[in-house]
Amino acid sequence: MKKNFIVAIDGYAGSGKSTIAKEVAQRLNFFYLDTGAMYRAITYKIIKEKIDYKNEKELKKILKNINIDFLEKDGKIRVYLNGEDVTKKIREPKVEKLVSAVSAIKIVREKMVELQRKFAQKRDLIAEGRDITSVVFPDANLKIFVDCDLKERAKRRYKELKGKGFKISFKKVLKNLILRDKFDQEREYSPLRKTADSIYLNTTALTIEEEIELVKSLIEFFKKQN
Repeated sequence: MKKNFIVAIDGYAGSGKSTIAKEVAQRLNFFYLDTGAMYRAITYKIIKEKIDYKNEKELKKILKNINIDFLEKDGKIRVYLNGEDVTKKIREPKVEKLVSAVSAIKIVREKMVELQRKFAQKRDLIAEGRDITSVVFPDANLKIFVDCDLKERAKRRYKELKGKGFKISFKKVLKNLILRDKFDQEREYSPLRKTADSIYLNTTALTIEEEIELVKSLIEFFKKQN
């Protein structure tokens, strides 16, 4: 039986890893696992139900029955939380502001890692996030760490949010990214870090197409070695 091939992509918020993973997965017919969307989904649920995310008892209650899925609709992958399409809702600024704090909680990460590993069973998969190479898939066939200049990341995120109709200033987007970087790197459980066996990719001066083709070539090369 042919073993499934797993690509793990770590990196900073807004560095381009989501776009890379999504497009490469489509071109190579891999399953795309957006782990960031999973943390956003639980954050959205916490906000929606007005739950105190610091209350472990309340958190355990919603984590016990949470179900997150990715389904294709009209040619695009949609994110579903307990049957509700939350694809656009999880990208709202209020979710962006809180997601790092929620994702730093140990029981949240343990539940998400459990769900993420289930997606990887018996299929070629590209997963991206901020602990994918170090915690979720430490034995991935290919690991990539994506970096990018902070202001460039802010420009990309601002353009993305404006394009989706959200009203937010560039200054606010930049501030949110600085806070997310701090949270992700300093959190006690599963902090963002580049593993020794990850390939470093800086996307600051690259076009989206150049990023996609580079990662696609890396996957094709490493897949031939396995």
